[in-house]
Amino acid sequence: MAGSVVAVIPEALGPYMAPITALISMPFTVLISNDAFYFGMLPVLAATGAEYGVTPMEMARASLVGQQIHLLSPLVASTYLLVGMSGIELGDHQKFIFRWAVGACFVFLATCLLTGIFPLHAG
Repeated sequence: MAGSVVAVIPEALGPYMAPITALISMPFTVLISNDAFYFGMLPVLAATGAEYGVTPMEMARASLVGQQIHLLSPLVASTYLLVGMSGIELGDHQKFIFRWAVGACFVFLATCLLTGIFPLHAG
């Protein structure tokens, strides 16, 4: 899966692998488990980023951007505990929180880029 994702990224965007990884982390940490993303996809993304001068540490930091959305995934047991104790349906919770989680991801992404947590462009 990671190879397919890397294959669709044009070579000209290679130096931008950190913010690309941040954006990729948003849907993928919901659609697949954290283990699959961090142990399966991130090493391939990091190796690709290294070819363009993005360090593995910068790639790891960028990969954390999608964690706010990950908590909406049905793969997270604590989310079931939350909705169960609150008396809300999981779907209602996801619909209400999704836009806030996406917004938080973009605030996190902008803050990371502005403070240099990971670079917009390698080099």
